[in-house]
Amino acid sequence: MATSGTTTFNLDVDDIISEAFERCGVQARAGYDLKTARRSLNLLFAEWASRGLNLWTIEQRTLALSSGTFAYNLPTDTVNVLEMVVRSTVNGTSTDITLNRFSRAEWLHTPVKAGTTGRPAQVYIERTNTPVAYFYPTPDNSTNYTFVYYAIRRIQDAGAYSNTTDINFRFIPAMISGLSYYIAMKRAPDRLQVLKQIYEEDFLRTAQEDRDIASVYLVPDRTMS
Repeated sequence: MATSGTTTFNLDVDDIISEAFERCGVQARAGYDLKTARRSLNLLFAEWASRGLNLWTIEQRTLALSSGTFAYNLPTDTVNVLEMVVRSTVNGTSTDITLNRFSRAEWLHTPVKAGTTGRPAQVYIERTNTPVAYFYPTPDNSTNYTFVYYAIRRIQDAGAYSNTTDINFRFIPAMISGLSYYIAMKRAPDRLQVLKQIYEEDFLRTAQEDRDIASVYLVPDRTMS
């Protein structure tokens, strides 16, 4: 028997809402039901930002550093910063050096924040509504420095009902289950606990698979007696 030969299955926001209402045993009506469900979908995406790493939302970004400037605004969709290096370019050759991350307390207790110049070796990421990166020492003017980092970005809003969502296809079942649970809080309280359990199981199953896979080498410590 022939197969479809395609791997493009996805759902638009309208279909997602319809499926979630069906699981709640109620029917979505035009107007307010669609509006409140889309709002719940955006709240679900906000919740996922607090549930750990979603690999499809990790992006490599760059930021050119300027001589004498130690504080830089990061894009407002930045949830957090993971691995980071400072890239120095001399005579066309680029070298990446790992940056150590300051804690808030360490940055606060750094006596002279802007006076010392050189190649940045440490950075403090201030996680406010507009995240800010503070570098120490302050970049000098002897080399072209670039901040290269992996950022966790926000999941894009649902937007129009005809849109597809900004999630990896593997998370579609968890998204439907999560929205069903959110809608049940308002429209189907009798199904709330069942839908909550299904949501947690679907999300856990997918999140456990959503991880980096790399080789690990264990070397015995022969200095121990």
